[in-house]
Amino acid sequence: MTPRFVALAALAFLLAACGPPSTADALKKAEGVKTRTELESRLGKPTEIAKLGPIENWTYKTSDGSVSFVITGDTVQMSSGGTNSK
Repeated sequence: MTPRFVALAALAFLLAACGPPSTADALKKAEGVKTRTELESRLGKPTEIAKLGPIENWTYKTSDGSVSFVITGDTVQMSSGGTNSK
């Protein structure tokens, strides 16, 4: 193997690892979170935030769908995830 091939293979691996997690992985990472701060520290900034009064719906796009969290005030109330059907 040439050094160039090894470098390109390593770069491809790193780029693949930088993509969004799967729905199952995102739900597992967020397991047990109670506050918006905990959620953001585990999953980062959401892809989309929808607000309705004091209620927010945080949505994270995943590699196979999306995960949503309902937040009231500072408290994460519930989560749900869906995958894209193929």
